Amino acid sequence: QVRLVESGGGLVQPGDSLRLSCAASGGSFSRSSMAWFRQGPGKERECVAIISADGRKTYYVDSAEDRFTISRDNAEKTMHLQMKSLKPEDTAVYYCAASRGLSYAIRRQDYIYWGQGTQVTVSS
Repeated sequence: QVRLVESGGGLVQPGDSLRLSCAASGGSFSRSSMAWFRQGPGKERECVAIISADGRKTYYVDSAEDRFTISRDNAEKTMHLQMKSLKPEDTAVYYCAASRGLSYAIRRQDYIYWGQGTQVTVSS
């Protein structure tokens, strides 16, 4: 069974930076595509960024392009989301998700393991 634990959320001001981390245990982390999702107040959960199993391929939602960077360390079984120039609309619970052994998964239904989420609030 795969267990995912997010950390790094908090309250920041617009324009600030924040780095989220996801620690994984169990499963085949190095062979699985990973992703960050978020769900803002009253909004649907959306995919923010995806990283392939080998870390060479990434995807970002338009609103995160050029501001967020997803990365992973397969040796440490960790994934990160570096966020800069944060905006109030980035306020959400951010979830780490793992696919079941797919090297690069772009469909939400491919992500079957989820963390509990970490709250990010951007407010002045």
